[in-house]
Amino acid sequence: MKRPSPSLGLPALCLAAAAVGTAWAAPGAHGPNGEHLDAPQAVNASGLMRLPDGSVNVPALAQRRMGVRTRLVTASQAQATVELAGRVMMDPNAGGRVQPAQGGRIEPGPRGLPVAGQRVRKGEVLAWVRYQANPYAQAGQQAQLAELRSSRALAARRVQRLESLEGTVPRKEIEAARAELQSLAERERSIGASMAACEPLVAPVAGVIARAQAVAGQVVDTRELLFEIVDPTRLMVEAATADAALPARIAGASLREAPDASLQLIGAGSALREGVLPLIFRLQAAAAEQSLPLAMGQPVTLIARLAERIEGFVLPAQAVVRNPANEPVVWIKSGVERYIPQPVRVRALDAATVVVTQGLGADNRVVVEGAALLAQIR
Repeated sequence: MKRPSPSLGLPALCLAAAAVGTAWAAPGAHGPNGEHLDAPQAVNASGLMRLPDGSVNVPALAQRRMGVRTRLVTASQAQATVELAGRVMMDPNAGGRVQPAQGGRIEPGPRGLPVAGQRVRKGEVLAWVRYQANPYAQAGQQAQLAELRSSRALAARRVQRLESLEGTVPRKEIEAARAELQSLAERERSIGASMAACEPLVAPVAGVIARAQAVAGQVVDTRELLFEIVDPTRLMVEAATADAALPARIAGASLREAPDASLQLIGAGSALREGVLPLIFRLQAAAAEQSLPLAMGQPVTLIARLAERIEGFVLPAQAVVRNPANEPVVWIKSGVERYIPQPVRVRALDAATVVVTQGLGADNRVVVEGAALLAQIR
């Protein structure tokens, strides 16, 4: 019997092995040190599923429906950043507070009591505070007013009598009596006005009412905050850091909650406050006179750009998601329908961009759109 030639089966076996190797060792499926992230898996290419090693199988049609987009990444240099927690505050030169100097009862102004969100003009009367004295003080004022009225009436009759004797009475006596009458009249007018005094609450600046805590008939105390006025186009952000050398290294900043707004460092405190140094930034909208979508006292995340640069892989912020262990990961495409989660270490560059400093290698094909949907596959 003639044996089959072994040379006829060897090429076929080599082609089959090469095809298998190509299917499982696609470009971009290796780690930062060149190690292969793939392992031969029995893939069910007919459906959307998560594989035992944590990777996911996503058919081509599902990829199009989910809007999955990938990009080959290369190492580059980016500006180093640091994240700081901050809060929005008013600009003291563009905002103000309205507080009564004396306690009393609230009365509406010419346009009624303003409410939050209402725009007011500088110098506009927002409300009145009518002085309310206690019974003993009011009784003392009334007694003093009655005494002054009686003294004024006597002084008026004395002036009339001296004026009728003009020529026989020295002129200086007549002038002294007139001066006394005028003094008593002024004192009577002053005390009478104080009993029904009203203090106008005037807007110190033009802007929008951020806080309104006044109701008609409300009894308020001295220095009680009734209205707070801010200019929505001029706000500030106060951040804090424990590094005293950080202010000198900051070259710019942005807000995660308002990516279009820019921040300018005004200054930093030179004394610790609760163990940290305050940093004050001025907020500037992208367009002049544009209101910023922020509220007074709102906590924000500030991304400060430093003068030094770091090396890594720049990606959109949406490319980084969290795995079940709450680690930041990116999804690497290792085949036509297979995606592998890779833990990484990232730093934010701005509100929409991050830089991966550890975990990625050159020429990895990373998912830049739809990563959040891949992370939800179970």
